[in-house]
Amino acid sequence: MSSKTLSCRILLKFLNHGVAASSKRFRAREAAAAVLGRSSARGYYNSGKPGYSDPGGAAHVRVVDLRSDTVTMPGPAMRQAMAEAVVGDDVMGEDPTVNELQKIAAEMFGMEAALFVPTGTMSNLIAVMVHCRERGDEMIVGDLSHLHIYEQGGSAQLAGVHATTVTTLPDGTFDLDQLESKIRHGYPDPHYPRSRLVCVENTHNIQGGRVLPLTFLQDVRALADRYGLSVHMDGARVMNAVVAQGVPPSTILQHTNTVSVCLSKGLGAPVGTMLAGPQDFIFHARRCRKALGGGLRQAGILAAAGKLSLLEMVDRLEEDHRNAKTFAQALLDCDPPLFAVDMAAVETNILRFRLQEPSLSPSEFCARMGQVGEGEEAALGQGTAVLMYPHFGNSVRAVWHLGISPEDTQMAIKKMQFVASQYLEEKLRAQ
Repeated sequence: MSSKTLSCRILLKFLNHGVAASSKRFRAREAAAAVLGRSSARGYYNSGKPGYSDPGGAAHVRVVDLRSDTVTMPGPAMRQAMAEAVVGDDVMGEDPTVNELQKIAAEMFGMEAALFVPTGTMSNLIAVMVHCRERGDEMIVGDLSHLHIYEQGGSAQLAGVHATTVTTLPDGTFDLDQLESKIRHGYPDPHYPRSRLVCVENTHNIQGGRVLPLTFLQDVRALADRYGLSVHMDGARVMNAVVAQGVPPSTILQHTNTVSVCLSKGLGAPVGTMLAGPQDFIFHARRCRKALGGGLRQAGILAAAGKLSLLEMVDRLEEDHRNAKTFAQALLDCDPPLFAVDMAAVETNILRFRLQEPSLSPSEFCARMGQVGEGEEAALGQGTAVLMYPHFGNSVRAVWHLGISPEDTQMAIKKMQFVASQYLEEKLRAQ
């Protein structure tokens, strides 16, 4: 029997006993966070920047940052490309590096044209503004979509576009009959907004990096076409879907009218998102970008990083997927299980899992993973702080990305085992 299996067996033997007194400091920390308005209960994850403490006096702390794939850093080749980029005034359409990036993206996505935009949030907002030209138009979105949850209601706040929601299913899809029931009819009846747009998200963030099936996308597009609606994909991580499904981007995006693709997540660029669609759409999108303050001047410095992201960083996403699955399997190696993980749902670089120990909350588990505990350096050879977030549905979320190697993943696994053992010792002392 492996040592980690043994530790999990011993730990679970004491599941019905009280929580150790020494764990109260973690509860106090959680309560303090709630007072400050940073409790995970108030949102889908705690967006504050967690630090780590070092009560054990570890000589060296290794940080494995699994909070998000937005924490990636540009490597030497990308920095060199940025330094050497040929630039011009992009607002005047004269930045050659931006123009080249936009051409590369359009061809890769199978779209007529593309536009370089500073952020994914702005890109999605621009798409909504162009598809829904009149204030009071309506879009249909999943109730757990990033566009609906995380983007500050910008579609209503800034574009005057009303949103109606459909229920997001565990795999990131939604019921097509429910979708059809949400479509308004009888325009220009003065009582109702006009349905103009359906938004999908691929991969799906809150649901754990789920990849939307091609058949689902095909059915959504057919339904939208039947009623004269457009389909926009929030494809912030669509390249993860590309790698997971083993198809070119155009195979996925043929079922959408427009798409927003982030360069600054697993693809490793420091800034930028590509918005793509028909020529007329991009013409209007450029005007909206200017109105929203996204008209950058010598943006080729940033676009140079984006070129490397699209041309050289897509295939490496497979390593992130593999590392996420490795960690997920390690969670399941406990027998009987301490963690609940649906391996079939671990499709890309995002992992959601639950603790089956009622007295160990996601917030406390994340706090322990981010703290260098007493005796950890002796047990593991060094102090390790693994940063992750409490997440939606009383779960924990961890995201793999550029910069998290297989070795980092193994250290995160060892830290998880150490935290379990440490928690066991505290429970034993409380008996």
